[in-house]
Amino acid sequence: MFRFLFDRDTWQEVFDSLSKNKLRSILTMVGVWWGILLLIGLLGSARGLENSFNRLFGDFATNTVFIWGQNTGKPFKGFQEGRRVNLTLTDAKKIEENVQGVEFVLPRSQQSTVITRNFLSGSFQMAGDYPLLDQLQKKKLIHGRFINQSDIHDRKKIAVISEDAYKQLFEVDEDPIGKYLDVNGINFMVVGMFETGDVNMGPATDVHIPFTTFQQIYNKGDQIGWMMITGKPEYNIKQIEADTKLLLKNLNHIHPEDTRAFGSFNLGKEFAKVTGFLTGMQFLTWFVGIATLIAGVFAIGNILLITVKERTKEIGLRRALGATPFEIKRQIVVEAVFITLVAGIIGIISGGWILIALDHFFGQGEDAAIVNASVSITVVFVALAILVVLGTLIGLIPASKATSIKPIEALREE
Repeated sequence: MFRFLFDRDTWQEVFDSLSKNKLRSILTMVGVWWGILLLIGLLGSARGLENSFNRLFGDFATNTVFIWGQNTGKPFKGFQEGRRVNLTLTDAKKIEENVQGVEFVLPRSQQSTVITRNFLSGSFQMAGDYPLLDQLQKKKLIHGRFINQSDIHDRKKIAVISEDAYKQLFEVDEDPIGKYLDVNGINFMVVGMFETGDVNMGPATDVHIPFTTFQQIYNKGDQIGWMMITGKPEYNIKQIEADTKLLLKNLNHIHPEDTRAFGSFNLGKEFAKVTGFLTGMQFLTWFVGIATLIAGVFAIGNILLITVKERTKEIGLRRALGATPFEIKRQIVVEAVFITLVAGIIGIISGGWILIALDHFFGQGEDAAIVNASVSITVVFVALAILVVLGTLIGLIPASKATSIKPIEALREE
């Protein structure tokens, strides 16, 4: 069989058969070409969207839920409806110790404040934070550093500012590191500046200061604004959210069925929706691409049936001269696989050009909608394997038709 594939006469016969009607041969290949082009183009685009999403959220702990206190919606144990619920550091500690699957609990607080420097001033959102924030929501530092544990322990008056805050408080090209900001009459030294991003998990923050310093200057005591709770990868963040709220209700004497006492935003759940959409898009791409390929391959089968009909006398003559049914069938199958593979390879090359064009026009810059649109070599080989299998199967139909022709009847065919 393999020697037959290297026989010059085999390929001479294939080319002679295809060249008899060049237009028909080209049109036959269009269906397969379009199917593989669609498959490569859509899969590469889906990968580009996924890469863009991962770049956008790659620095965030996505298995996270944000929880904050609100007003109660039910009276309970002598407390009236509408009571304000204030979360505390004790609550955060209890969650970390008692809720299964919790990896980190990060308390945060925030306050709107006016910051001045020399003759420049502005209103900004200032947050008290722990160093852990930079691990869960990585800051793209332009200059300096983020808050460290020493700042927390010593209640240092240092600040990490956003690029937007820098533009309002500093001159162009001025180095902000080591300079001082006036916050309600208290001087804070700038130790870092971060890039203002498009994605903010939680309220947008212009200035970060040590959590302990924030609690001290605003006299917050044990109270916190909200908390970020990050679950371990193997745990369901929706269950962690439910368990956390139930524990908080017990700690704060809130009715178990009160749905208004705590507000929350489950980033993990929303992230799962997006990843589910991307997975579904890839599945749909495979379905549409393979369906289009099958349609194109069937077109090849139909054309080969016509070709077999046109070559009836030739086939009968070959049978009369001693060609076996297997040899006739083998020749037709080779023609089907050859047409399918050539069309598929052209489709793969065309799909690659499309992905290059997508990357050139839509994949450049920080705000790129499609990042590195591409398909893996594995996908290319799988597509080629599918083409070989489909080409072989569809080639068996005209091949069986050809071998069913009796030599004496074929020689009589006009």
